[in-house]
Amino acid sequence: METPLREPTFLILTALAGGPLHGYGLIGEVTALSDGRVTLRPGTLYGALDRLVDAGLVAVDREEVVDSRLRRYYRLSPAGDATLTAETERLRRNVEAATARLARRARAARPTTPRVAGGLA
Repeated sequence: METPLREPTFLILTALAGGPLHGYGLIGEVTALSDGRVTLRPGTLYGALDRLVDAGLVAVDREEVVDSRLRRYYRLSPAGDATLTAETERLRRNVEAATARLARRARAARPTTPRVAGGLA
Protein backbone atom coordinates (compact mmCIF):
# COMPACT_ATOMS: atom_id res chain seq x y z
CA MET A 1 0.00 0.00 0.00
CA GLU A 2 1.41 3.35 -1.01
CA THR A 3 1.18 6.76 0.53
CA PRO A 4 -0.77 9.00 0.48
CA LEU A 5 -3.20 7.01 2.58
CA ARG A 6 -6.88 7.74 2.64
CA GLU A 7 -7.89 9.38 5.91
CA PRO A 8 -9.78 6.36 7.35
CA THR A 9 -6.79 4.10 6.64
CA PHE A 10 -4.40 6.63 8.19
CA LEU A 11 -6.62 6.85 11.28
CA ILE A 12 -6.89 3.05 11.62
CA LEU A 13 -3.10 2.73 11.49
CA THR A 14 -2.75 5.63 13.93
CA ALA A 15 -5.18 4.00 16.35
CA LEU A 16 -3.24 0.73 16.20
CA ALA A 17 0.04 2.56 16.87
CA GLY A 18 -1.20 2.81 20.46
CA GLY A 19 -1.45 -0.96 20.79
CA PRO A 20 -3.72 -3.84 19.78
CA LEU A 21 -7.43 -3.11 19.50
CA HIS A 22 -10.55 -5.07 18.59
CA GLY A 23 -13.02 -3.82 15.99
CA TYR A 24 -15.30 -1.74 18.16
CA GLY A 25 -12.30 -0.35 20.01
CA LEU A 26 -10.92 0.76 16.65
CA ILE A 27 -14.21 2.40 15.71
CA GLY A 28 -14.12 4.41 18.94
CA GLU A 29 -10.45 5.37 18.55
CA VAL A 30 -10.91 6.52 14.95
CA THR A 31 -13.90 8.62 16.00
CA ALA A 32 -11.88 10.16 18.85
CA LEU A 33 -8.77 10.77 16.73
CA SER A 34 -10.84 12.56 14.10
CA ASP A 35 -12.88 14.57 16.62
CA GLY A 36 -15.98 12.81 15.31
CA ARG A 37 -15.41 13.65 11.63
CA VAL A 38 -14.77 10.01 10.68
CA THR A 39 -17.11 7.34 11.96
CA LEU A 40 -16.55 3.87 10.63
CA ARG A 41 -19.33 1.35 10.34
CA PRO A 42 -18.45 -2.25 11.15
CA GLY A 43 -18.70 -3.40 7.52
CA THR A 44 -16.43 -0.60 6.35
CA LEU A 45 -13.94 -1.21 9.17
CA TYR A 46 -13.69 -4.95 8.65
CA GLY A 47 -13.31 -4.51 4.89
CA ALA A 48 -10.48 -2.04 5.51
CA LEU A 49 -8.88 -4.37 8.07
CA ASP A 50 -9.00 -7.27 5.59
CA ARG A 51 -7.23 -5.11 2.99
CA LEU A 52 -4.66 -3.92 5.54
CA VAL A 53 -3.98 -7.50 6.66
CA ASP A 54 -3.63 -8.60 3.03
CA ALA A 55 -1.20 -5.70 2.44
CA GLY A 56 0.85 -6.73 5.48
CA LEU A 57 0.28 -3.45 7.33
CA VAL A 58 -1.87 -4.94 10.08
CA ALA A 59 -1.80 -8.37 11.70
CA VAL A 60 -4.18 -10.30 13.89
CA ASP A 61 -2.80 -10.05 17.41
CA ARG A 62 -5.12 -12.50 19.19
CA GLU A 63 -8.69 -13.71 19.45
CA GLU A 64 -10.83 -14.19 22.53
CA VAL A 65 -14.42 -15.09 23.21
CA VAL A 66 -16.43 -12.46 25.10
CA ASP A 67 -20.11 -13.06 25.84
CA SER A 68 -20.10 -16.01 23.42
CA ARG A 69 -18.79 -13.80 20.61
CA LEU A 70 -15.38 -13.92 19.00
CA ARG A 71 -13.37 -10.74 19.53
CA ARG A 72 -10.37 -10.34 17.23
CA TYR A 73 -7.60 -7.92 18.15
CA TYR A 74 -5.44 -6.30 15.50
CA ARG A 75 -1.97 -4.78 15.78
CA LEU A 76 0.25 -2.66 13.58
CA SER A 77 2.87 -4.73 11.76
CA PRO A 78 6.43 -3.48 11.19
CA ALA A 79 5.45 -2.63 7.59
CA GLY A 80 2.39 -0.78 8.90
CA ASP A 81 4.57 1.14 11.32
CA ALA A 82 6.93 2.13 8.50
CA THR A 83 4.00 3.17 6.29
CA LEU A 84 2.42 5.23 9.07
CA THR A 85 5.78 6.87 9.81
CA ALA A 86 6.30 7.77 6.14
CA GLU A 87 2.77 9.12 5.75
CA THR A 88 3.05 11.14 8.96
CA GLU A 89 6.29 12.69 7.72
CA ARG A 90 4.71 13.49 4.33
CA LEU A 91 1.77 15.17 6.04
CA ARG A 92 4.09 17.06 8.42
CA ARG A 93 6.02 18.51 5.47
CA ASN A 94 2.75 19.52 3.80
CA VAL A 95 1.56 21.23 6.97
CA GLU A 96 4.86 23.10 7.30
CA ALA A 97 4.64 24.30 3.70
CA ALA A 98 1.03 25.42 4.11
CA THR A 99 1.78 27.14 7.42
CA ALA A 100 4.69 29.05 5.87
CA ARG A 101 2.55 30.18 2.93
CA LEU A 102 -0.29 31.29 5.17
CA ALA A 103 2.12 33.23 7.39
CA ARG A 104 3.63 34.98 4.35
CA ARG A 105 0.18 35.86 3.09
CA ALA A 106 -0.85 37.21 6.49
CA ARG A 107 2.30 39.36 6.70
CA ALA A 108 1.73 40.71 3.18
CA ALA A 109 -1.90 41.56 3.97
CA ARG A 110 -1.10 43.59 7.10
CA PRO A 111 -1.63 47.30 6.62
CA THR A 112 1.51 49.30 6.97
CA THR A 113 1.55 52.09 9.49
CA PRO A 114 2.75 55.34 7.96
CA ARG A 115 5.82 56.80 9.62
CA VAL A 116 5.77 60.37 10.66
CA ALA A 117 8.90 62.35 9.83
CA GLY A 118 10.57 64.02 12.70
CA GLY A 119 10.32 63.25 16.36
CA LEU A 120 7.42 62.73 18.65
CA ALA A 121 4.14 64.35 17.83
